[in-house]
Amino acid sequence: MEQFTIYKALQLLTGGVVAYLLGSIPSAVWIGKSFYGIDVRKEGSHNAGATNTIRVLGTLPGLFVLAIDILKGWVAVYLSTNVFGSFLRDWQWLNEFSYYSLSIAIIVVVGHALPIFAGFKGGKGVATMLGAVIGLFHGIIPFVLAVFILTFILTHYISLSSIMAAISFPILYLTSKLWLPKNDDITLPMAIFSIIVALFIVWTHRKNIKRLLHHQEPKFRFKRTIKVEKKKN
Repeated sequence: MEQFTIYKALQLLTGGVVAYLLGSIPSAVWIGKSFYGIDVRKEGSHNAGATNTIRVLGTLPGLFVLAIDILKGWVAVYLSTNVFGSFLRDWQWLNEFSYYSLSIAIIVVVGHALPIFAGFKGGKGVATMLGAVIGLFHGIIPFVLAVFILTFILTHYISLSSIMAAISFPILYLTSKLWLPKNDDITLPMAIFSIIVALFIVWTHRKNIKRLLHHQEPKFRFKRTIKVEKKKN
């Protein structure tokens, strides 16, 4: 059995630090301030995410923010499974490997929600969580995205689409062996994580849920819908 050393512990710790720093990259804030002189956290829904960026700045910067936020989650998981924590898999410490990868996914989302580079005031983490989940759950992600897209087409609510996709995630994973023969065996750590993801997304959208119940949630359009004046430096 391979020996676990202080060096290996530091290697794992470095992976966690890198994941947090990746998550802390406040793409919406930096793009808004650098190119438009606007802090998106002070406009619209006050959320530093792609949806609010589109509402405040427009489609192109919003899609750019979306791509960066998804990439942050995916890169963090990729590094954890192929660089910092790869020795756990090589040693056949598969349970430890799974827990480490899942921990990295949580850390990168925490970094997005509480970014050190933006005064610990970030976004909800849906896109970053999506990137992490893409890196961890390959087989069912297209079906989760299908739930999101179908809900959006029917309602034009990004928030409701995110909530429905999140709720479907653990259900699809836990039942995947019934309809996805090539899926890997369902493991307890991954099952727990899928449930945590669903609860996290629903919790971060609690204000949206209240607005939906009171018919006050704005429908999403692929265009700038909030007029703000460009701030002068």
